[in-house]
Amino acid sequence: MNRDNHLPLTETTYYVLLSLLEPAHGYVIMQKVEELSDQQVKIAAGTLYGAIENLLKQELIQSVNSEDKRRKIYVITDKGREVLRLDCERMQHLIRITQSLLNQ
Repeated sequence: MNRDNHLPLTETTYYVLLSLLEPAHGYVIMQKVEELSDQQVKIAAGTLYGAIENLLKQELIQSVNSEDKRRKIYVITDKGREVLRLDCERMQHLIRITQSLLNQ
Protein backbone atom coordinates (compact mmCIF):
# COMPACT_ATOMS: atom_id res chain seq x y z
CA MET A 1 0.00 0.00 0.00
CA ASN A 2 1.51 3.34 -1.02
CA ARG A 3 1.31 5.93 1.72
CA ASP A 4 -0.39 9.22 0.84
CA ASN A 5 1.33 12.24 2.37
CA HIS A 6 -1.94 13.19 4.11
CA LEU A 7 -1.91 9.95 6.11
CA PRO A 8 -2.46 9.07 8.81
CA LEU A 9 -5.35 11.39 9.54
CA THR A 10 -5.93 12.46 13.11
CA GLU A 11 -9.09 11.11 14.67
CA THR A 12 -10.62 14.58 14.63
CA THR A 13 -9.76 15.16 10.97
CA TYR A 14 -11.12 11.74 10.05
CA TYR A 15 -14.46 12.51 11.71
CA VAL A 16 -14.63 16.00 10.17
CA LEU A 17 -14.12 14.56 6.67
CA LEU A 18 -16.65 11.83 7.38
CA SER A 19 -19.17 14.40 8.58
CA LEU A 20 -18.72 16.39 5.36
CA LEU A 21 -19.87 13.63 3.04
CA GLU A 22 -22.96 15.86 3.07
CA PRO A 23 -22.65 19.67 3.07
CA ALA A 24 -22.69 21.19 6.55
CA HIS A 25 -21.75 24.30 8.51
CA GLY A 26 -19.62 24.42 11.64
CA TYR A 27 -22.21 23.70 14.30
CA VAL A 28 -23.63 20.75 12.32
CA ILE A 29 -20.11 19.40 11.80
CA MET A 30 -19.51 19.52 15.57
CA GLN A 31 -22.78 17.67 16.20
CA LYS A 32 -22.07 15.04 13.53
CA VAL A 33 -18.59 14.38 14.89
CA GLU A 34 -20.03 13.73 18.35
CA GLU A 35 -22.77 11.52 16.91
CA LEU A 36 -20.45 9.51 14.62
CA SER A 37 -17.97 8.97 17.46
CA ASP A 38 -20.65 7.87 19.95
CA GLN A 39 -19.90 11.02 21.98
CA GLN A 40 -16.20 10.04 22.28
CA VAL A 41 -14.89 13.01 20.26
CA LYS A 42 -16.03 16.54 21.03
CA ILE A 43 -14.58 19.40 19.05
CA ALA A 44 -14.35 22.94 20.35
CA ALA A 45 -15.13 25.69 17.85
CA GLY A 46 -11.51 26.89 17.70
CA THR A 47 -10.23 23.39 16.99
CA LEU A 48 -12.88 22.85 14.33
CA TYR A 49 -12.14 26.06 12.48
CA GLY A 50 -8.39 25.38 12.61
CA ALA A 51 -9.06 21.95 11.11
CA ILE A 52 -11.35 23.45 8.46
CA GLU A 53 -8.66 25.96 7.49
CA ASN A 54 -6.08 23.18 7.10
CA LEU A 55 -8.48 20.96 5.14
CA LEU A 56 -9.29 23.85 2.80
CA LYS A 57 -5.56 24.47 2.19
CA GLN A 58 -5.03 20.77 1.45
CA GLU A 59 -8.08 20.85 -0.87
CA LEU A 60 -9.71 17.98 1.03
CA ILE A 61 -12.84 20.11 1.56
CA GLN A 62 -14.32 23.15 -0.14
CA SER A 63 -16.84 25.80 0.74
CA VAL A 64 -20.08 25.82 -1.21
CA ASN A 65 -22.63 28.51 -1.89
CA SER A 66 -25.24 29.01 0.77
CA GLU A 67 -28.39 31.07 0.96
CA ASP A 68 -27.54 31.87 4.58
CA LYS A 69 -24.77 34.48 4.39
CA ARG A 70 -24.06 34.10 8.13
CA ARG A 71 -22.87 30.50 7.80
CA LYS A 72 -20.21 28.95 5.62
CA ILE A 73 -21.10 25.55 4.26
CA TYR A 74 -18.39 22.97 3.57
CA VAL A 75 -18.31 19.64 1.73
CA ILE A 76 -15.64 17.00 1.15
CA THR A 77 -13.87 17.07 -2.25
CA ASP A 78 -13.06 14.06 -4.44
CA LYS A 79 -9.48 14.30 -3.16
CA GLY A 80 -10.82 14.31 0.41
CA ARG A 81 -12.94 11.21 -0.29
CA GLU A 82 -9.88 9.43 -1.64
CA VAL A 83 -7.79 10.34 1.41
CA LEU A 84 -10.64 9.19 3.68
CA ARG A 85 -10.86 5.89 1.78
CA LEU A 86 -7.09 5.36 1.96
CA ASP A 87 -7.04 6.00 5.70
CA CYS A 88 -9.91 3.57 6.19
CA GLU A 89 -7.93 0.93 4.28
CA ARG A 90 -4.86 1.70 6.38
CA MET A 91 -6.82 1.19 9.60
CA GLN A 92 -8.43 -2.01 8.29
CA HIS A 93 -4.93 -3.35 7.60
CA LEU A 94 -3.88 -2.47 11.17
CA ILE A 95 -6.94 -4.25 12.55
CA ARG A 96 -6.34 -7.39 10.45
CA ILE A 97 -2.69 -7.62 11.53
CA THR A 98 -3.50 -6.95 15.18
CA GLN A 99 -6.30 -9.52 15.26
CA SER A 100 -4.16 -12.18 13.62
CA LEU A 101 -1.31 -11.61 16.09
CA LEU A 102 -3.56 -11.44 19.14
CA ASN A 103 -5.31 -14.66 18.13
CA GLN A 104 -2.11 -16.70 17.81
